[in-house]
Amino acid sequence: MIGLEQLTKVYGHGADATVVLDHLDFRVEAGEIYAVVGPSGAGKSTLAACVNLLERPTSGSVVVNGDVLSDLSEAQLQVARRRIGTIFQSDGLFARRTAAQNVALPLQYLGVTPGETRRRVAELLDRVGLADRAGHYPHQLSGGQRQRVGIARALALKPTVLLSDEATSGLDPQSTDAIVSLLKELRDDLGLSILFITHEMDTVLQVADSVARLDHGHIVESGRIVDLLQSPESDLGRALRPWRAHTEPETGESAWQLAYAAKSVPTDWITQLAARLGAPVSLLGASIETVNGATVGHATVGLPPIDPQRVVAAADELGLAAQQVSSGIADLERVA
Repeated sequence: MIGLEQLTKVYGHGADATVVLDHLDFRVEAGEIYAVVGPSGAGKSTLAACVNLLERPTSGSVVVNGDVLSDLSEAQLQVARRRIGTIFQSDGLFARRTAAQNVALPLQYLGVTPGETRRRVAELLDRVGLADRAGHYPHQLSGGQRQRVGIARALALKPTVLLSDEATSGLDPQSTDAIVSLLKELRDDLGLSILFITHEMDTVLQVADSVARLDHGHIVESGRIVDLLQSPESDLGRALRPWRAHTEPETGESAWQLAYAAKSVPTDWITQLAARLGAPVSLLGASIETVNGATVGHATVGLPPIDPQRVVAAADELGLAAQQVSSGIADLERVA
């Protein structure tokens, strides 16, 4: 488990002081992947530095498995940091060391015997699917493979917490998918708490259980991914699942956006909606998928002239949140 309690970071003093993180509170449970998103300048990089105490918080606490890291001495902190494995945006590998030698570095630093180091490195490279790349140098590996070596190195000291700081930034979609799948496997197999800091909303949707949006040092919204996606009022939910393009409705029809807002929406909701309204419903576009075991997403449909209150009520009975599109093609791509 990792938790932040009123974590605050201020640079400068007096009139020149800049508050970069302002009283952040959240908790990442064992076996949970918690994403933090936000625009450039939101404080994400400072957050990552404060979590592993590379930057000392101005006030507040970083708690790992019940221990308050910010209260520890430097000697105690060196030991405590072993519980936090860090995956960096750039893989951080040493160019003149092989994959195996890079993974071995934390073990060698602690004085682990050569035999035990070789055993652990082989186990880790096999775990990340790179057993056959042990003798390769970073320039001989793809970006995704280098990041896998970085993950193996982060796991070398058997941490309970993984800090992923923009670990998929700059990777191609296939490599990103592979890293996401690996992190989820590690979470499941090892019971890790993973703090996933990123600006990539699509990746958050693939990997996270919960998410918080950081803006100017404040957490402006947070919650479980599925809850946010199913909340029509959630700005973060809309940012995670923006409305997609749809075709124009037929002449005389109006376009309606219908978002999945309940845990259970019937698969034949179009047929049921048409029956409730006594009118045909034409599908203009949709983006619907399963996230963390729940069906989420939205669809755009065309309807003949009907009392809007009837449409909203009928959709609500089916677990859908309905909103009329003010003008057809002009609203194709609305992103919160």
